[in-house]
Amino acid sequence: MSRFPILVFEGIDGTGKTYHINKVKKYLKKKKIKFVSIREPGGSKNSEKIRKLLLSKRNNFHKLSDLFLYIASRNENVELIKKTVKSKLVLIDRFVDSTIAYQHYGQKINYNLINLFHKLILKNIKITHTFLHTINRKNLNLRLKFKKKDRYDSFNLNFYHRVQKGYLKLTKKNLEKYTIVNSNLSNKNKENLIKNKINKILKI
Repeated sequence: MSRFPILVFEGIDGTGKTYHINKVKKYLKKKKIKFVSIREPGGSKNSEKIRKLLLSKRNNFHKLSDLFLYIASRNENVELIKKTVKSKLVLIDRFVDSTIAYQHYGQKINYNLINLFHKLILKNIKITHTFLHTINRKNLNLRLKFKKKDRYDSFNLNFYHRVQKGYLKLTKKNLEKYTIVNSNLSNKNKENLIKNKINKILKI
């Protein structure tokens, strides 16, 4: 293997993806596999500063300003990812698909504009595999009620429905690069699904 895998965890708010990333971290530590975990927006020091701006309830950015900030945060992480992938596995909580799902399918921003930004900043970074967490409307509504609220938890259910449909459209373009994790199933079931796929990727 010329480089270590980049594994991305995607899904709308309330699907439990962060919970499963934490489970994966524990599993990798147990297996003594070196890794770095990044969240987006956030990750590097500068990206975390941008995260505070983006998610603060006090801010009410125009949707294009939102997009520019997300791209800026990702750009700050690019060199970190390039260096890390040479020696460690990379876990990312949200990445390119989140921007397409939320900003294009959710907020109706032009796809070609988003794609242009990604071509400029990502260059040779390629995702090994993406775990897409999905959820039904009823359970989403329940989880959002108990979730700590940031600015992106304040959209209505129709918005999240559009975003999830956008995610699913992305999976159809390259099915072998995605594992769909049904968040309505038991945690144990989901943990085993993710672990088994990671074992195949790492050949362990």
